[in-house]
Parts: sequence; C-alpha cells; structure tokens
Amino acid sequence: MTTQLADLKHLQGNSLRARVQRLGGNLAGMIMPNIAAFIAWGLITALFIPTGWLPNATLAELVGPMVTVLLPVLIGYTGGRLVHGQRGAVVGAIATVGVVVGTDVPMFLGAMIVGPLTAFLLKLLDGYLVPRIRAGFEMLVNNFSAGILGGGMALLGVISFGPVVEALTKAAGKGVNFLVDNSLLPLASLIVEPAKVLFLNNAINHGVLSPLGVQQAAGAGKSILFMIETNPGPGLGILVAYLLFGPRTLRASVPGAIIIQFLGGIHEIYFPYVLMKPRLILAAMAGGAAGVGTALITSAGLVAPPAPGSIFAYLAVTPRGGYAGVLAAIVVAAGASFVVAAALLGFGRGREPVAEPVAPVVEDAAPAGPVTSLVVACDAGMGSSVMLASQMRKRLEPYGVTVEHKSISEIPPDARLVLTHTDLAARARGVVPDAVIVEFQSFLGDPAFDRVEAMVREGAQIRA
Repeated sequence: MTTQLADLKHLQGNSLRARVQRLGGNLAGMIMPNIAAFIAWGLITALFIPTGWLPNATLAELVGPMVTVLLPVLIGYTGGRLVHGQRGAVVGAIATVGVVVGTDVPMFLGAMIVGPLTAFLLKLLDGYLVPRIRAGFEMLVNNFSAGILGGGMALLGVISFGPVVEALTKAAGKGVNFLVDNSLLPLASLIVEPAKVLFLNNAINHGVLSPLGVQQAAGAGKSILFMIETNPGPGLGILVAYLLFGPRTLRASVPGAIIIQFLGGIHEIYFPYVLMKPRLILAAMAGGAAGVGTALITSAGLVAPPAPGSIFAYLAVTPRGGYAGVLAAIVVAAGASFVVAAALLGFGRGREPVAEPVAPVVEDAAPAGPVTSLVVACDAGMGSSVMLASQMRKRLEPYGVTVEHKSISEIPPDARLVLTHTDLAARARGVVPDAVIVEFQSFLGDPAFDRVEAMVREGAQIRA
C-alpha cells in the first residue's frame, strides 16, 4: 500500500509538472519564434537612443513603433497560429491591434491573451460553419467570418481588453519596482533557479520577465529583468565545480558542457547535472541571487533579452557604459555558485557515486518496421533540441534518416520516433501517444543516443 501511494504521488507530481510545463511552453511559444525581432529592437535602441552608442534622432524613431506595435502584433499573430493555424494567426494579429491602440504601454500581456483567445473563438466558429457551407461559398464565408470576428475582437480590445490589461501590466510593473527599490529582487532567484532545472526556463524568461523587461527598457533604456533568468554565471559555476570535484565518470563530459552553456548559451545542458544531485539547486539559487544583487548594486541592465543566454549575446545587448556591471554580475554569480557547489560536492572527497536519475528510465519499445525520421523535442524547440538534432543528424545520416527539431507542442502527429529529455517525456506522450518516446538524461554522451542509432540500424537491416 505504501508503495502504491508513493507511485500515485509520483504520477500526480509528474502530471502537475507536465501541466505547468505545457502552460509555460505555450507562453514561451509565442515569444521564442519572434526573438529576432526583440533583438533587432534592442540593437536599434542601444545604438540610436540619446544615450546610445550612435545617437540619431531620426533612426531612433523606430524604437517606439517597434515596441508598441510590431512586437505585440507578432506575439498575437504567433499565439493565434499556435491555436488555429494561419487563420488563427491572422485574426490574432487583427485583435492585437485593438489592444495596442487602446493603451499607452507595450501590450505584450494583452497580445498573449487576445491572440490565442480570438483564434480559439474562430476555431469554434469554423467547427460550426464549415459543415454547413454550400459548395462554392467556402472562400466567401471563411473570409467574412474571420474578418468579422477579428474586427469585433479588435473593437473589444480598444474598449475593454486593452484598458484592463494595461492596468494589470502597470500593477506588475509597480511590483517589480517595489522589489528593485527595496533590494528584494535577488529573492526572485529562489523561485527562478529551481524552476529552470525543471525546464521552465523559457516560460519564465520569455513568458514573464522579458515582456516586463521590454516595458521597463522602453522607458529607461535598459532592464535588470533581462538578467534574472539568463545569467550564464550560475550554470558555469556548477559545471566548473563538477569538473574539479564531481564524480570522475562525469568529468569528461563537463568541458564540452561548459562551452555549450557559457559560449553557446544553451543552459539546458547543465540542468541534468543538477538533477543528478538535486542539492546543487542551492548552488544555482546562491549564484542567481548573487548575480541579481550585483546587478542591483551596479545599476546594470540589458537593452533586450539575450537569446540565447550566451556571454556573446550578453555583450551584444549591453548598453554603452554598462559592461562593468553586467560582467561583474556574471563573474559574481559564477563564483558564488562554484563555491556552494564545490562545498556540496565535498570538494571531491569520498568520491560519492552519481545519484540515481530523478525519473525512472523507461524501457524503449522498438518502432515497427524501418525508421525514416527522428524528432528531437525540447520545451521551445529552438535551443537544446537544435544542438541535439545536429548531433543525431550526423550519426543517422548514413542510414538515410531525416532528423528535425521541434517543440513538444509541435511534434508532428505522425511521428514514430521521438527523442526527448526525461523531464519532458510525459508531455511528449500526451502529444503523440502512439509514437516511441526515447528518454535521455544527459545532453552529452547519453546511452539513449546509442539506443536510437541501434533502432535505426536494425530497421535499416530489415528494409535491406
């Protein structure tokens, strides 16, 4: 009975985590595809505003329209597309213009609400109308139904959605300012760092902190909120501690992980190292809080989200005169996390064996027949999955297997073989229950990669 209760709690915990990850993934999914636009806005801001590197009043005119119109409309468009394809994208963009016009603050939150909502309403309307349309009237009905619904939601955005979301946005901004003014912002790391290693990093950064940071940067020219989740220092400190004091079986993989995390900006690479020894989350929290505290003391901030969280991306969006504070925040964060992680690892004494994985490894089933494609899935589909897909593409190229990277929510319904991290496997099974889901623990040298290659090789032999 005790074992059954423990199993039930484990399943409930996984289900709750999967639901939270799914919500966070949806929020991040509206921002991540548009990161290039955020970076473009940030670079233009850093260069041409009065305090920028190359002040230019004419070119600085781009800053306002990009942050108040372009970015929200892109978010609303993307959110609508996630719900109802291209038709949902169009009505999402139309409705977002309504909340943009009805307010005087960057309407990221409004776009994240009204875009998907309008697309969902159109999806319901299409479900009702499509079976009832007479032949030859499809285009007429489809265009007018989308136009009328999108226009109506735009009007509601001006009248109601916009002002309500504006009040919520301003309240959130006041809350952030309170934390900053009272030097309490480092406490955010007590929540952010544990959530990151559960693969909620994209949701926290791109779903919450970046929209608030853009609003702050639009007025002040920079924002410390861009540095809370993205600081590469905590992960660097933990990996260096692993390199010097971790189990010998893991040390060989650490140098590569350091390069990928610190220079490449793919922070997911160090999450499995923390999950193998969960007490190291204390090191991440210490590093995060130390970095945020240093940024507060030095008045550091970035002009746009650094995506990915690489040292190079940090330097690219650092405002003029702000390098000392930004670099100090990274160095201090790395030092704090290293000291705490080294202590938790016992400075290498005892040669403690690696802890059992947090989640059980599921025995892989084999796909029926030859394997022709592999989907590598991660939370947002734009970071760790890109790196891993590149690795697997080289391994599977001799077998003629195509490898693509996707976010969990965008795994094709006809996918037969999916490779994903253990902490994301429950979500993947919910999307493609009939596919073979192969789970891995580490992004570097995991045995699961060999198992996938073996499946492909055996399938190729069957085909031959």
